[in-house]
Amino acid sequence: MENLSGDPDRGITTDDIEAFAAVIPARAPLIGIDAGTKTLGLALSDITHTIASGLTVIRRTKFKEDAAELLRLTALHKVGGLVLGLPTNLDGTSGPRVQATRAFARNVNALTPLPILLWDERLSTAEAERMLLEADTSRKRRAQVIDKLAATIILQGALDRMRFMHR
Repeated sequence: MENLSGDPDRGITTDDIEAFAAVIPARAPLIGIDAGTKTLGLALSDITHTIASGLTVIRRTKFKEDAAELLRLTALHKVGGLVLGLPTNLDGTSGPRVQATRAFARNVNALTPLPILLWDERLSTAEAERMLLEADTSRKRRAQVIDKLAATIILQGALDRMRFMHR
């Protein structure tokens, strides 16, 4: 886990799902985030951490405004943690998008004590696209919902893994 400041008002970031599961409050929903360059796709879990549902898409402007909207939604839904998709390359290496995502997590940590799980999101957008194509969704509609669906896939993957851990 990463909280370099030691400041209790700052959140932690981890890629260790067991450590994340140990610090999130019981019965508090989680928000999943697909952080793209133009949008933040968001999904919300139920309080039992069983099902992820698409929440909204934030059109990115400046970090301050994006973060303010994200934090407004975390407060509104009484969220206990964030699951941020980490766009690792297919071969497992980290590219520029991974560095940008880690920087986003660090910047969010400076604003909230909510824990952040970095979750491998390889192929989540491709899976979302495939699902929308199979549903015969129009190109325009796909563009409107793909980021929210990718966030849902990211969050559902983490929820499924946490549920499997407790068996």
